[in-house]
Amino acid sequence: MTRFTRNSVVATIAGATALGLALSGCSTPPSGSADGATPGVTDDTITIGTHTPLTGPAAPGYSDVSAAALAYFEYLNDQGGIHGRSINYIIKDDAYNPANTQMVVRELVQDDQVFAIFNGIGTAPHTAVLEYLNENQVPDLFVATGSKSWNQPEKYPYTFAFNPDYAVEGAALAQYATDEYPGKKVCVLGQDDDLGGFMLEGVTANLGDDGITLAEEYSTSNPDLTAQVGAMQAAGCEINILGSIPAFTALAMGTAARIGWDTQWFVTSVGLDYATLVEILGEDVGPALLENLTGVNNLPGAYADGEWVDLFREINEEYNNGAPFNGNTVFGMSAAYLFTEALEQTGKHPTREGILEVIRSGSLTGNGVAPLSFSEDNHGSYFTVGIVEMQDGIQDFNDVAYTVDGGDATRVVMEPVPFVPGGVPGS
Repeated sequence: MTRFTRNSVVATIAGATALGLALSGCSTPPSGSADGATPGVTDDTITIGTHTPLTGPAAPGYSDVSAAALAYFEYLNDQGGIHGRSINYIIKDDAYNPANTQMVVRELVQDDQVFAIFNGIGTAPHTAVLEYLNENQVPDLFVATGSKSWNQPEKYPYTFAFNPDYAVEGAALAQYATDEYPGKKVCVLGQDDDLGGFMLEGVTANLGDDGITLAEEYSTSNPDLTAQVGAMQAAGCEINILGSIPAFTALAMGTAARIGWDTQWFVTSVGLDYATLVEILGEDVGPALLENLTGVNNLPGAYADGEWVDLFREINEEYNNGAPFNGNTVFGMSAAYLFTEALEQTGKHPTREGILEVIRSGSLTGNGVAPLSFSEDNHGSYFTVGIVEMQDGIQDFNDVAYTVDGGDATRVVMEPVPFVPGGVPGS
């Protein structure tokens, strides 16, 4: 991918064959340089890194996220950076393979001496490095999945989520199904990890066990959903809630179309982006299949007007080689903005503990459509999500939102964060 060849990036395709080398060097990383300086921090730069699927089953759509974050950081650096420091962002490919994730994250921590791991993508991949990062006191910031594992402050004090957790999204989608489609049979199809498991937990907490007609699961190692979708059709499912990555959202909908089943699909935020799904399904059939697809989101809509989106489009055009602009672009730039907001509030002499204190203080606002929820006792990000629908090729909010507490979803009014001029924190 040529867009990842700029000086501020190292894009490494990590093969599982190299895992043995990584594990053989698993000594505890130094807490700082010889003079006690904070890792990754110089007078002029702050170095952070990520693991992300540039290849593999999750690459469609997700490979856009780190490219977008990089584009925002390069834009920020051209504005003078944060407190005079530019952000050096190292991107390493793990192909959505936990074994690869272990290798590249150890490289980032031990060899590259990053200040923090930022916005790592993938529930199973990131779970593979969760204890390692916390044991070695490396800030693990704004993880790009909705696993509830990231919100365990006592067990994992260095880890903070970026996505709403999947149980929140599942409960919101279930409540929307109850409110708008009363009496319809609700079914669930989820990935066989925390993505599907926590999403099902949220649906079940909202509807009860008796409120779910059928629950099926899939594995990313088997790109065939004929059995699962066929079982859902046979069960008479009318509202189908997916806990899926984009490739399997498209596969489920394409499989249903192939067997002649016309039904309604609800999708968690990580599997919902319109442009990504059209690319996978094809321009000839994608738009028709995606009509009326419903899901949730907590960030500015990529396909509608707004000051945040307008700025991100400009950044994308100038700093991301004019790559296609989609929801994953907004996701990556929004995460990058939140990190720089935290870094700006940390002050002119950033430390790892200093940035953690800022996040725990609850002072961050981000750029979402609802308030952030970070605190000393909560490392979860958003507990309010808006409902989005796809109509005539546009994916946008429909003015319905839910705040979720313990599986109970209450309809609320969205509270979008005001635009920060220039999109630079502290400006």
